[in-house]
Amino acid sequence: MTQPDSFFAKYFFDTLTSTNEKLNELLRETDLPEFSVVYTPNQTAGKGQTGNSWESENAKNITVSILLKPLFLEPQNQFYISKTISLAIVETLDTLGIKSTIKWPNDIYVDDRKIAGILIENRIMGNSITESIAGIGLNVNQERFISDAKNPVSVYNILNETYSIDEILDSLLLNVFKWHTVLAEDKFNRIDNEYLKRLYRKDGFYSFKDSKGIFSAEIYGIETSGILVLTDTNGKNREYAFKEVEFIN
Repeated sequence: MTQPDSFFAKYFFDTLTSTNEKLNELLRETDLPEFSVVYTPNQTAGKGQTGNSWESENAKNITVSILLKPLFLEPQNQFYISKTISLAIVETLDTLGIKSTIKWPNDIYVDDRKIAGILIENRIMGNSITESIAGIGLNVNQERFISDAKNPVSVYNILNETYSIDEILDSLLLNVFKWHTVLAEDKFNRIDNEYLKRLYRKDGFYSFKDSKGIFSAEIYGIETSGILVLTDTNGKNREYAFKEVEFIN
C-alpha cells in the first residue's frame, strides 16, 4: 500500500473547543482535501455522540478529527465508517500491547473501561456521502480523570508508562488510511468479520437495559445500518438503534 504520510494535510492548533467544530469551520471556508487532519493538545469542550462531553487533560491525550470523502459509499452503509475508524483505533492499541474491544456503537474499551471515543458526522448528497468527519479522542498519558465519566482509562493507567502523542497519532492515521482503503475496495466482509471479532462482550449472556427494564441477552450481530441485534434468554431477537439500549456492568 502507498505510504499515506503525504496524503495527510495536518492543521495544528494550540487549543480548540472541539476539533470537529474546527474542521467544519475550515470546510466552510475552503475545499479541503481528503485526509485533512485537525488536532490539538488542548480540547476544552470535546463532544461525544448525542452531546456527551469528552474530558481531556492538556497535552496528555489525542484529540483529532479526520476528513474523509467516501463518495463511493451509499448512505445506508454509513455505519461502515464507524466500523473502520474503530478498527483503526484497536489496531493502534495493539501496537502498544493493549488488547481492546469495540463497545457498540462508538467506544473503545479495555476490559470494562473506556479508553477512546468516536464521533462521526456525515454529509449526504443524493446517493453519496460527500464528506465524513471522524472525531477521535484517545486517552494516552492522562493519570487521573475528574469528570463524572463512569469508567475512563488511559494507556498510562494500563502500562504505567508515558508515550509519545505524536508517534501514536501517526500510527493511528496510518491505520485509518489502511481501513479506509479496505472500505473503498468494497471489502465489506473483511470489515464485518474483523469488527465482530473485536466486539465488546460478543460471547455469552450479559445484562442490558432498555425502556422496559433490565434483561439478559447475547449479541447476535450488527446490521448494515448499525442496528444492534440481541438474542434474549427466551431466544427472541431484539433490535436497537443508538441510545435505545445500554450495557449493564
